Amino acid sequence: MNTRQLTELAQQLRVDSVRASAAAGSGHPTSSMSAADLMAVLLARHMRYDFDRPAHPGNDRFVLSKGHASPLLYAAYKAAGAINDTELLTFRRLDSRLEGHPTPRRLPWVETATGSLGQGLPVGVGIALAGKRLDHTEYRVWVLCGDSELAEGSVWEAAEHAGYEHLDNLTAIVDVNRLGQRGPTRHGHDLGAYARRFQAFGWHTVEVDGHDVDAVDRAYDEAQSTSGQPTAILARTLKGKGVASVEDREGLHGKPLPDAEEAIAELGGLRDVRVEVPHPPAARRLHPVGSGHAELPRYDIGDDVATRDAYGRALAAVGTARGDVVAVDGEVGDSTRSEFFAKEHPDRFFECYIAEQQLVATAVGMATRGWVPYACTFAAFLTRAYDFVRMATISGAGINLVGSHAGVAIGQDGPSQMGLEDLAMFRAMYGSTVLYPCDANQTAKLVAQMADLDGIRYLRTTRGETPVIYSPTEEFPIGGSKVLRASGQDRLTVVAAGVTLHEALKAAELLDHEGVQVRVIDLYSVKPVDRRTLREAAESTGCLLTVEDHREEGGIGDAVLDAFADGRPVPRLVRLAVRTMPGSASPAEQLHAAGIDAESIAAAARLLVETAVVR
Repeated sequence: MNTRQLTELAQQLRVDSVRASAAAGSGHPTSSMSAADLMAVLLARHMRYDFDRPAHPGNDRFVLSKGHASPLLYAAYKAAGAINDTELLTFRRLDSRLEGHPTPRRLPWVETATGSLGQGLPVGVGIALAGKRLDHTEYRVWVLCGDSELAEGSVWEAAEHAGYEHLDNLTAIVDVNRLGQRGPTRHGHDLGAYARRFQAFGWHTVEVDGHDVDAVDRAYDEAQSTSGQPTAILARTLKGKGVASVEDREGLHGKPLPDAEEAIAELGGLRDVRVEVPHPPAARRLHPVGSGHAELPRYDIGDDVATRDAYGRALAAVGTARGDVVAVDGEVGDSTRSEFFAKEHPDRFFECYIAEQQLVATAVGMATRGWVPYACTFAAFLTRAYDFVRMATISGAGINLVGSHAGVAIGQDGPSQMGLEDLAMFRAMYGSTVLYPCDANQTAKLVAQMADLDGIRYLRTTRGETPVIYSPTEEFPIGGSKVLRASGQDRLTVVAAGVTLHEALKAAELLDHEGVQVRVIDLYSVKPVDRRTLREAAESTGCLLTVEDHREEGGIGDAVLDAFADGRPVPRLVRLAVRTMPGSASPAEQLHAAGIDAESIAAAARLLVETAVVR
């Protein structure tokens, strides 16, 4: 396309953005209009993409980080022939693929869900890393950002990581339109302020008039010819460009134009420009293939092994069997034990340093390319990346997250290092799987199973050593549990997982010597929960006692309650959990102070049995 045709295409994108938002009665047309020239030049001249084959290994990848500008994206899809005009005007309607913010659950050309600002560039970094170090193909990653979202710290985690990794296959296109939701942005149209920040992280920068299609074209050429550095194209634009009543005016964010017909006329009326998007080059994506059967580590019953150690060794074994598995860590691999994978598979290990948002975003980006990532850090630190996990569920991303150093059982490090909310966090995620193993063999089996699950998978590991109680041949189906003690004389059931499972077994021994029989259930699958076994235990023993190294809210106790959420009678349920603010103490002292050690469990059981007798 020549200059005139590119300008016409940009005007069409503006018109269609206005039309889609007007049809919906909502949306962000002015944010779409500012970036129309940037999108037109990219689509017609630079982005190599086969819309009929979105999985083509040579396709460039495009991420709309400013996801509220979805009318622009859908207008581009129409111009490329991927959707028709009728579908364009279903924007934001029930059952339409064209949601207010785009998601890959609905559209095959969308790489990742956006809309929570500051996430597109971090995920783009993950995709670009996959291209450079895993796929070994020449596709480029283009990320269209808004200037408002550059206030997010996650953007600068991504910028530093991209610069450090020399991702010259990554281009950030920043639509600097000066206006945010409630008024001007921090730096307005000061392109130099943004350039200095990107340059400080090792980026090549290009400052350009975002409405000069020839200048934009040259900027894209420059980005593709820059070697060893990612490129940030900083484009000065006007929000609402082309319509005098809204151009560069405050108070119009997220609103259809006041008079759509008049705006369309001012923009030159309807058009039906079709774009021949450049096709990708021939490419092959060759994931290494292994046997598929992992030779998992095996531990003898009675050994003392930390589940974090078992995680690291099992992951290394899974990596040997499966060439599509990658590991990502947050600069704590010597503690999480991801280092075992790193030593055996250095080409598939990625260090994200202390940047947990980028850690999860890297996993999401790699998952979009078909890889199976395991991302690990301390359970407590995953709270920093919670919004990234939430958006990953919206994307339908398949990622494995592992939180080590969970609970008060870590001991002397104190509460800042203790993951005490993580089970609740991950149970709340749509379609998630939450696993909490108690011994090394169980951990190894669950790590291997995680690779084949869908959605968000979370595994909680323990810092200290715990006894191996299961044989290496034992199986642990997702959604199951293990009844470790049971008799016809059981007075109550203790339900636990992880470190408190061992405390529950000790308590059961103490009570057995006193003539009190209790059932013990290992609830290693916290979500989905084993409803059948829990219901049978409640029916048989009449009372359930849950014990968890976690806050009371949202953890094992609430998972057990879910088994009785279908209207059937709820059994008597007592919960032991961490209700205090811990300090520094030994692991044993911490468990006792929290009231979740064997002595505390036995005391609670005695009280429950006595109360039942009195009744």
